[in-house]
Amino acid sequence: MAKKTTKNDTENKKTQLLEPFRIETQGEAMTTDQGIAIEHTEDSLRAGVRGPTLMDDFHLREKIMRFDHERIPERIVHARGAGAHGVFQVYESQSKLTKAKFLQDPKKETPVFVRFSTVAGSRGSADTARDVRGFAVKFYTEEGNFDLVGNNIPVFFIQDGIKFPDLIHSVKPEPHNEIPQASSAHDTFWDFISLSPESTHMIMWHLSDRAIPRSYATMEGFGVHTFRMVDEKGKSRFVKFHWKPLGGIHSLVWDEAQKIMGKDADFHRRGLSEMIDEGKFPEWELGVQVVEEKDEMKFDFDLLDPTKIIPEEVVPVQIIGKLTLNKNPDNYFAETEQVAFCVGNLVPGIDVTNDPLMQARLFSYLDTQLSRLGGPNFAEIPINRPVIPVVNHQQDGHMRQGILKGRVNYFPNSLGGGFPQMTPEKQGGFVHFPEAVSGVKTRERSPTFNDHYSQATLFLNSLTPIERQHLTEAAIFELSKVEDQGVRDRMVGNLMNVDSKLADDVAARVGVDLPSVKNAGPAHKKTSPAVSMMSRPGKGLKGRCIAVLATDGFSNSDFTNLNNALMSEGAKAELVGTRIGAHNTAEGEVAMITKTLKNTASVLYDGVYIAGGIASVQALSLEADAIHFVNEAYKHHKTIGFSKDAEDLMQLTFIGDFENSQGVISDSGKKFAQDFIAALKSHRHWDREIAHIPA
Repeated sequence: MAKKTTKNDTENKKTQLLEPFRIETQGEAMTTDQGIAIEHTEDSLRAGVRGPTLMDDFHLREKIMRFDHERIPERIVHARGAGAHGVFQVYESQSKLTKAKFLQDPKKETPVFVRFSTVAGSRGSADTARDVRGFAVKFYTEEGNFDLVGNNIPVFFIQDGIKFPDLIHSVKPEPHNEIPQASSAHDTFWDFISLSPESTHMIMWHLSDRAIPRSYATMEGFGVHTFRMVDEKGKSRFVKFHWKPLGGIHSLVWDEAQKIMGKDADFHRRGLSEMIDEGKFPEWELGVQVVEEKDEMKFDFDLLDPTKIIPEEVVPVQIIGKLTLNKNPDNYFAETEQVAFCVGNLVPGIDVTNDPLMQARLFSYLDTQLSRLGGPNFAEIPINRPVIPVVNHQQDGHMRQGILKGRVNYFPNSLGGGFPQMTPEKQGGFVHFPEAVSGVKTRERSPTFNDHYSQATLFLNSLTPIERQHLTEAAIFELSKVEDQGVRDRMVGNLMNVDSKLADDVAARVGVDLPSVKNAGPAHKKTSPAVSMMSRPGKGLKGRCIAVLATDGFSNSDFTNLNNALMSEGAKAELVGTRIGAHNTAEGEVAMITKTLKNTASVLYDGVYIAGGIASVQALSLEADAIHFVNEAYKHHKTIGFSKDAEDLMQLTFIGDFENSQGVISDSGKKFAQDFIAALKSHRHWDREIAHIPA
């Protein structure tokens, strides 16, 4: 009897025709790469049941060959990453700024793929290392692919791309012993930095909490460089790109980040994936800072210097659209690992500038794909393909997938009717902005790039006391790992040029004799409040997770009431017990618990609640891990809630006067869920730490 064709079957066939590279294995027969049906795949072809394997076994050879080549060279930088699909939608036409079509129609969604990453660590390193995070967005536009390849920090360590190999060599594990992994806290990095004053501003950001984000969804993104936007009339303006997370800007604390490395090395990757799976789609708004050509030289820094920001108080960020990530990759390797970003992937209306770091990146990214992805045809890999036809005379090469028809593979030609033809600028052809260029060949740095300390001081001055204390502690941690005295001396000397108190606080803890360090004089007092993470707390609790401590006899109604309230805010609660499996509740029901005090930890949650139920609380009171769970959450400034039944357990913690402690909420009234959620929205309760910050 013939199988009845269902609507799903029809849709699947349509998908296979449109996207034959998306392979669905469910319900399908196994074949070789040539489409030959496989009869048996658990034993190789032999001469006799105990005889030698035969060369005839083409299935064995193909299967082993494919396995042998499953790994490709990992990225030298940004090796550790996570990605997601999504859409971008402009709020209103930006024709006044650019002719780029994807920035014109507010009704149109442009598909995107976004990859987040750390810079220094290998592909197997932990997510929460102190590091810069990559924030790369591939827009699949109707005019071709546009790649905005940026970071979560708006400046960079170096001004000229020729120094990039030296920077990365210095921060990677030291070559004599391959130590340490994914860490800048070692001699070679700080040796390079101490001899590179241009890095000072970036180092302030690197030592701040920006380098240990709470999640990908709560970090900003920046284009780093100054780009150009060109309108239909050919008028050019300078722009800086910003991604502003609607979830606010939030970080981990350093002790927490280090512990998460051991508890869940995939913390950021897992968080992004779960948010999308649960329909809590991460969102960012795209903003631009616009500078007219005539104002290029009006600042006290050079717009082309990638170690400088344009303070938002000087040139406000104009919000122009929204990015939403709404689909996880179907296959990590095929999509996230093989996606190839290139700074030179531009569309009409967006162009580059003479930023010497950007100029080097235009070459480097393209060159990198040739070795990573096997040759010049990497753009034919599905994740890299534009959504419009690709037509040219590029031919052959390793792993070519496109099949060129006809006898003509050159231009100009008459045999092919002169096709494919070129597209005039007025019809959408890309034309580089006709910037006037002149000068002698030279290997010199522009003198307008010479101020290395003013914006470093600006950044430091703009931080809240808590943020500044964390930066100081990070500098102490990093430099205390440096063995060479000369490197530490030089680095503290550089910090003196930023702020004498910062240098003094660090020197006292890393064995540097301050009087021997040259003081560059008093620093300025300018600020830019927008650089403080506290300036963008965001709204809601999307993606947050609360641990509910419970075991046999816990009040399921306590858990359910809180979880319902959290879910209405885009967050969730998770039961954490003393064992996995079925538990009896105080209401006589049965509840499943999959997380325990042994297989999870407080550092993986945004807050803690101790559920009611006398039997449950008494059992938890005997568990040292439960007391530690609460103490550690309090130490990391998180919100803690507890039922009336749990007061005796709270007495066992080091919190002390928990009834009057900031962010510690007693479940003693009808407003508990409301108060608990309000406390969670503060993210951290820094008053617990302020008392310990030196004046």
